Amino acid sequence: MLNDKLFKKNRRKFSEKIKPGGLAIFHSNDQMPTNADGLMPFRQNNDLFYLSGIDQEDSCLVIFPDAKDQFLKEILFIKKTNETIKVWEGHKLTIKEAQKKSGIKTVLWLDDYDRVLNDLMTEVNTLYLSTNEHPRAKVIVESRNVRLGNKLKFLFPNIKIDKSAPIMHQIRSIKEPEEIDMIKRACEITKRGFDRILHFIKPNINEYNIQAELIHEFINNQSRGFAYEPIIASGKNACILHYTDNSRDLKNGDVVLMDFGAEYNNYASDLTRCVPVNGKFTARQKKVYSSVLKIMRGAKQILGPGVFLHDYEKEVGGLVEEELVNLNLISIKDIKSQGSIPAYKKYFMHGTSHHLGLDVHDVSDANSPLKKGMVLTCEPGIYIPEENLGVRLENDILISDNAVIDLMDNILIDPEEIEEVMNG
Repeated sequence: MLNDKLFKKNRRKFSEKIKPGGLAIFHSNDQMPTNADGLMPFRQNNDLFYLSGIDQEDSCLVIFPDAKDQFLKEILFIKKTNETIKVWEGHKLTIKEAQKKSGIKTVLWLDDYDRVLNDLMTEVNTLYLSTNEHPRAKVIVESRNVRLGNKLKFLFPNIKIDKSAPIMHQIRSIKEPEEIDMIKRACEITKRGFDRILHFIKPNINEYNIQAELIHEFINNQSRGFAYEPIIASGKNACILHYTDNSRDLKNGDVVLMDFGAEYNNYASDLTRCVPVNGKFTARQKKVYSSVLKIMRGAKQILGPGVFLHDYEKEVGGLVEEELVNLNLISIKDIKSQGSIPAYKKYFMHGTSHHLGLDVHDVSDANSPLKKGMVLTCEPGIYIPEENLGVRLENDILISDNAVIDLMDNILIDPEEIEEVMNG
């Protein structure tokens, strides 16, 4: 399990990168309502968790390396509990428990936040606010970080404002050994889920039946559940990249694409496998599957320290083109006459790799080369709507000193081996 040494190290990395006189604030995520008195399951803000290890609502972390008072260089604010909360919601962190978990000596009740921050702001040159700067983010709801950050902008209009996100993206993209252990454990649980459903899949069951088998295995192995909404897409549904209805009956002769991953201690795994519903690929299905597997193996050989993802994607595009020609889906003429959009994009629309960590599409600096300690997916695919066939294969890859380590190399992927297990 994670301990305070990791969070101390993470805070130190962050503190070394902020400007003199800089103070940074990180709030927990809000508890989001459903309807009436219902609440969605709570999911902690990943930056706050990364820096403190605190996985509780109504929490706040303040990092101020240049504070005159050494006890105010790191401050953790947590929710003050009472007997009513204890009865209805259960145990909340005590001051001592929060100190032990985070390694932060100064832990105060959230009631003290305004008073303490007002006193500190007289020493601050730059206020670092936490915002969601993920390039694929669709910001619809104002987060607690943004809402309380806007309040500080109003109260202290003369203080310079900066964003903590670029720093967090840089340091979070390189995983510490403890984080890699969490991802490995998530991958192990994901393997257990895949092994379970291989013996379960057959014609006439529903996509949601597979999802149910997976969540059963995940929770039984100390995962809180899926790291993201699973995609269980059979037949033509496999050509919908983010299909999550998971409500179609599996038909004899179809292939089912399953994109899922277990979460463990807030860290994600991300796997995709495709199997024949009746336990036997047709000749065409196996040919397409084998092409995707060949692209995946070639892509893994390109990944490594010093590689830029934009260069990598171009090289993978060449691998995809070769296989699509072999499958008679595009021609050499199509490739030569293509415009700004490569011809292969008709059958392979998404990127091949993304960073993985606390977020399944984890934050990173897109303009930096890959470095040791980064974890990425490798997930090529070929989608042929006119054949009601979509094939994607995905493993999680750790960048090592001079090569890569496939964290999912023990999960079945060879088509003949999959058929053998399904018919065993």
